Amino acid sequence: MIARPLIAALVIGGLVRPAAAQETAPPPASPATQEPSKEAALPRPIRNAPSPRALEFAAYIFSAVNVCGYRLNTSEFEALLAKQNTRPEDVSPRGPFGNRVMGIFTLMSNQMNLNREQACLAVAGEYGPEGNVVKNVLLPPGSDEPPAEPAPKPARP
Repeated sequence: MIARPLIAALVIGGLVRPAAAQETAPPPASPATQEPSKEAALPRPIRNAPSPRALEFAAYIFSAVNVCGYRLNTSEFEALLAKQNTRPEDVSPRGPFGNRVMGIFTLMSNQMNLNREQACLAVAGEYGPEGNVVKNVLLPPGSDEPPAEPAPKPARP
């Protein structure tokens, strides 16, 4: 019987106490004006975070490499990231957004593993050597170099 009023008093006291502490806090001191030091480092420019689409794209490609065994053509991959205003260092596992990419990668890899054959065919159709989105981002397993572009036909005289 005594427990209910005691708990209610503690809850009310806990709610009132932070409000009272905020009212009695002294006002912040005004910063003294100082000349900027010539030796002080210049502020670093602020860069925007990569778009969610760029993070998902990177995770999708990494998942295809992991699940299907494709090789990654880094030059094409970096070019696609550059089109999305993203650097490869941003989406790497140790990069500033690596945790987010790895979370998406885990979900996509698990989903691709459920229906591996169809998923690998779909990815190859989009980003493989004959991809309809971008060609040669993913190379077949065991290939050392990207396939050569077909030679242009000589002009007729």
